Amino acid sequence: MSGFNLRGAILENVSGSSQDDVEATIVDALQSGEEKMLPGLGVLMEIYWKEASEAEKKEMTERISSALQ
Repeated sequence: MSGFNLRGAILENVSGSSQDDVEATIVDALQSGEEKMLPGLGVLMEIYWKEASEAEKKEMTERISSALQ
């Protein structure tokens, strides 16, 4: 079994991305609908979550919860 670190590879791939680059990555992942893009979106959400204020986290979870209804 290899020691491949998917999170690390994704972080390396997006490191130094501009706001436009990040938006393009998200839009491309959503438009393509490919499941292989889901880990990358998860890592981007993890990055956001770690930097978000408590208010931003609350807003995000409220929006997601509302959209799931």
